[in-house]
Parts: sequence; structure tokens; C-alpha cells
Amino acid sequence: MTVDKKPVIAVTIGDPAGVGPEISVATLMEKAVYEECRPFLIGSVPIVERAMKIQNCHFPIHRISHPQQAKFTWGTLDVMETGEYDCDSIEWGKVQKLAGRMSLDYVLKSIELGKAGLTDVVATAPIHKEAIKLAGCKLPGHTEIYQVETGADYGLTMFHVHNLRVFFVSRHMALKEACDYATRERVLECVRQIHHEFSALNIENPRIAVAALNPHGSDNGLFGHEEADNLIPAVRDAQALGINAIGPVPADSVFHLGKQGNYDAILSLYHDQGHIACKTLDFERSITITFGLPFMRSSVDHGTAFDIAGTGKASTIGMLESTLVSARYWKMKQQQGVLYPK
Repeated sequence: MTVDKKPVIAVTIGDPAGVGPEISVATLMEKAVYEECRPFLIGSVPIVERAMKIQNCHFPIHRISHPQQAKFTWGTLDVMETGEYDCDSIEWGKVQKLAGRMSLDYVLKSIELGKAGLTDVVATAPIHKEAIKLAGCKLPGHTEIYQVETGADYGLTMFHVHNLRVFFVSRHMALKEACDYATRERVLECVRQIHHEFSALNIENPRIAVAALNPHGSDNGLFGHEEADNLIPAVRDAQALGINAIGPVPADSVFHLGKQGNYDAILSLYHDQGHIACKTLDFERSITITFGLPFMRSSVDHGTAFDIAGTGKASTIGMLESTLVSARYWKMKQQQGVLYPK
């Protein structure tokens, strides 16, 4: 495999009742995407055609059953289907069991292809948690599905926006539980995983800042004990392993310092701590990269937007950014010589 090879990227179109199909089609209408990668859609042709009308896209559809059959040429939409569905029954902007089933099937097909080494990256459009639950899925979302179905040891979620790279100890968890979840052992394990993944990205001795939990990092115990009990020991444990861990750094300044280039990565302790910082900086360009899987996965960081689905109002910036950025991270791994199994 050569350094300048373009990755094969499977784009799952998400919940067919949401904005996923239209932003997926819009992404593959951009010439810049084909300059960075070799993309194809995983979805249902009738849903893709409906999305094409919204985007005023007149490209021909090329049905494929294997990535090797794809043309990967701007001006043609390569589409891989996962079965036959009653697509006419799918209504825009509504939670539907069939829509949940379809979006799950798209995801499972991408996992099948990724595990077989037939794709390098998966870029996912949003699914709806209630819809997939109606379809029988017991897992809460994309990241958990990919981790469980691939048998990965971990699924490490990173927010990427501009020069900020933010990771999370916990995400979909009540705040009270998340505070207790950020133990010395879990924080250390996250720091170790970040160090491992960034070393594979040719980032030498990555600077990893751990965010504090309490105001001012607790001011030596005036505002809480979590820093002394868990965060400071975890940082020291990481440093003893030769990892360039820093902190805990007060959360009201750590993201600004990261934006200034002081850190290569920031470990946020819970969902909103990192999400608010990234999405305030640039909501549309905040995207997710998942490390630790047999392949790389990227995603937009917004939902199905049922309120505007089918109207053509959905911004396509996030899906485009997700696809382009994941291709560039994949190339960073190739330059380091760390390849996903083929």
C-alpha cells in the first residue's frame, strides 16, 4: 500500500427519515471528496433518489454489491444496498421502526465490509436512538454498535474541530454518574489509549491535557476532592509510563489553551464538558473520529434533525468535513506505516 493511496470510504446514509440521506448525497456531489478518497454510499436507492431531488442532483446511480465494482468517479453515485424495503412508507421527520431497521442494516453492512478489509474508513450520517431501539437494538448509539460488532477492545471517541482534538472519559451518561465514573483507573486508561493512537498518527510524544472536574481544579480541595483522589494520581501514573500527560487543567481554560496549540489532545471528563467547547468554537465543523476499531470511523456531530428533514435546509458542512478529515487521518497512519488490516 502506497502513501498516496486514497482510502476507500463507505458513507452510511443514516436514518432515511432524517437529514442523513440528503447530506450524504451532497457530500458526494463535491469534487474535493474524490480528490481525497474513493467514496460510495451504503443505503437504499429509492431513499437516495429522494435525497437527490432535494439536492437537485442529476448524477446517475451505479448500483454495486462489492466496493471493487465502484467507479469512484465524480459525477456518478456508487450505491450499495442492504436489502429491499418499503421505502414509500418512510415519512420525513418521524420516528419509525422500519427507518431504524434500515439505518441499522446500513451500519452493519459497513462493519461487515470494514472487518473484511474492503473499506478503510466509514463515514456515518446520523441515526435516531429511539428508532433503532424500536428496531430491536439494545445499544445506545453508533459508537457502541461499532465497538461491540467489531469486537474491538475499545472505541475511543475524538472530537475534531479546527486544531482542537478532544476525547471523553464518558459520553452518554447522567452527569452525577459521570463524575463518579472518572476514576483514576479509567482516566489513566483513556490517556494510554490516546497516547497509543496519536503515536500511530506520527505525532511524537503527544501532549495530552486532562481536564479538571471542579472549578479552578478544586483549588487544593476547597471545591471538591476528585482532583486529589483520581485526576492528579492518574496524570502521575501516566507520566511514570513515559506519557506526556499534563494536568488536571481547569476546564474553563484547557480548551482555550488547546486552541492556542499548547496540547495535542485534551481528555474531557464527561459529554458536555467537551461538546460545549467544541460546538461553540464551530458547531458545523465539529466532527467525530472513532479510534480503536479495525477500521477508522467518522461522523457528524449533529442528529437526524427531523424538524428540517426533506426541506433542503440542512447544512452539509459537517458531513463533508467528516469525510474529508477522516481521509486525512487515515493518510497520517499510512505515513507512519501503521496500516489497518487488509
